[in-house]
Amino acid sequence: MPCSAEKEAALLAQGWNKQFMANEPRLSEAVEEYRNLGFEVHLEPIDPQACADSEACTACFEAPEAAEQFKIIFTRRGHQAKGQD
Repeated sequence: MPCSAEKEAALLAQGWNKQFMANEPRLSEAVEEYRNLGFEVHLEPIDPQACADSEACTACFEAPEAAEQFKIIFTRRGHQAKGQD
């Protein structure tokens, strides 16, 4: 599920990697796990208009209050993790 194409392209250009979309409680669990593994984490809100423009099912995001519950997780290697494989 996309955030705005421009925003996503900017994040990718900054070295962020798109992981997946989640809501609570899995969102907090995933963020904690990525941070424990040494990654920086950035959460991006769902863009209901971008969802509506896609070919994927968007029924879950038609109501703004539903879309607000989900975030797209982006990660990149943290300062501590650089150089580690």
